[in-house]
Amino acid sequence: MKIINEDLASLKRLVQTKTQQLTDLKVEAAVRDIISDVIARGDQAVRAYESKFDHVDLTEFKLSQQAIDAAYDNLDADVKRALLLAKRNITSFHEKEKATGFIDAEQPGVLRGQKLLPLQRVGLYVPGGTAAYPSTLLMSALPAKIAGVAEVVMVTPPQKDGINPAVLAAAKIAGVDAIYQVGGAQAIAALAYGTESIPAVDKIIGPGNVFVATAKKQVFGQVAIDMVAGPSEIGIIADDSADPRRLAADLLSQAEHDRRARPILITDSQPLAQAVSDNVTKQLQVLPRTAIATAAVNEKGFIAVVDRVEDMFALMNTVAPEHLEIQLRNPTQYLNLIKNAGSVFLGKYASEPLGDYVAGPNHILPTSGTARFSSPLGVYDFVKRTSFIQYTKDALAKEAPAITTLARVEGLEGHARAIESRFDKYYD
Repeated sequence: MKIINEDLASLKRLVQTKTQQLTDLKVEAAVRDIISDVIARGDQAVRAYESKFDHVDLTEFKLSQQAIDAAYDNLDADVKRALLLAKRNITSFHEKEKATGFIDAEQPGVLRGQKLLPLQRVGLYVPGGTAAYPSTLLMSALPAKIAGVAEVVMVTPPQKDGINPAVLAAAKIAGVDAIYQVGGAQAIAALAYGTESIPAVDKIIGPGNVFVATAKKQVFGQVAIDMVAGPSEIGIIADDSADPRRLAADLLSQAEHDRRARPILITDSQPLAQAVSDNVTKQLQVLPRTAIATAAVNEKGFIAVVDRVEDMFALMNTVAPEHLEIQLRNPTQYLNLIKNAGSVFLGKYASEPLGDYVAGPNHILPTSGTARFSSPLGVYDFVKRTSFIQYTKDALAKEAPAITTLARVEGLEGHARAIESRFDKYYD
């Protein structure tokens, strides 16, 4: 893993270059055609794309409850216990995110307030094949249920050997209301616009390949989306108290996700940097997904050596990583230096996979530097806020001159007249 010793300004430019995401115009065009076709032909188009891309001919998209129950009943006991533990911890964490509206009646004759309303129907995209993640399903569905979403539906690509039983079991554990065997851009189009068999939703959640991500971007506006997710990222800030073997293992835990994943270590110790680099090379030789992880390490990964702790955080705040590990002496004392990160892991025993599976905070996180302005998925993503206002005649009379003045400044005479009509002034 390459080690870089440069000034802070140069390192920041390097980070920004590696964060840039390029648009694939061919993918954009192909996805646009798929969405248009699904809008026009509904189920017929979806079946055609499933045959073309997933090589499965379907007569029925919806999976039977009997199949879901069987997957749960026959699931390995250890896997089931792990999923139930994850559910318990995810639920206990996200229950604390629930919020209520408010009523403000402090001014005489004025009632103002805000009401929180759950979304009616949410669609979850769950990747299939080797990228089947039951943990992500729990992270998606449980906050929606806690928020009070009336119906949670799931789409996942059909598999010749059947959908991963752990995914089906996780869906049952999380309370998913319906599962449809549909994948790719056609699944996103179906969720956004609805077909004869698949209901339209209010919001689409979940990761997928470049076609899924592009489709989510294109249907935004018709529906809400969680984010356009990029490759996985891990940033680690460490000093010479950290174990280089553990640091290497943590970097590779994200590098194995995707050839475009971004593993970064920032330290003030040159000996630690070299030891981590050596351990990454050694551990890559025995990692099952070595080809993927090696590509990520070589193309997107690096170790930066800087002089001061403050510089470590300044550089990492420019990275704005999806996952951030702080492996320093007394790590909690540095929390106030963190400005941009999706999820933070403190100390030598808070390895990133802890957050992926059972700790409870959501692992659907902002990527590609979007932690500068985005948050982890939470209960708040499944509610909308509606304000309400009530005025008495006397209360309106006090503020009517200001309203009509501002309306006429903006050239909106109709606005002013609407207020004046409350005081029996009419315009024929």
